[in-house]
Amino acid sequence: MATKSRNDMRVFRHKRIRKHLSGTPGCPRLAVFKSSKHISAQIIDDVAGHTLATASTQEKDLKAAGNIQGAKIVGKALAERAMKSGVNKVVFDRGGFQYHGVVASLAEGAREAGLEF
Repeated sequence: MATKSRNDMRVFRHKRIRKHLSGTPGCPRLAVFKSSKHISAQIIDDVAGHTLATASTQEKDLKAAGNIQGAKIVGKALAERAMKSGVNKVVFDRGGFQYHGVVASLAEGAREAGLEF
């Protein structure tokens, strides 16, 4: 039996989480993705299949690195963009990643900017 990679196990956890978690028009999903260098997040309405807001460390205007401070900046920017589109309450989808480090920092930044979850 072949061993599974770290990413395979993360995808397995993400699929298990997504069975019970879905974004609605009233309470969309805040989905997080973390790579080795960057972090990105989207607010998604799963019923309509639309992305309502997005933020990433790869955006030049944010000037954020893929570390804890950069994740907090991304969380604040995402929350501000979500508020502009009329979203103030979301469901948090950690994407199979541990709620620790940059993922927790992104969530904290979004909460500080006024997003509820």
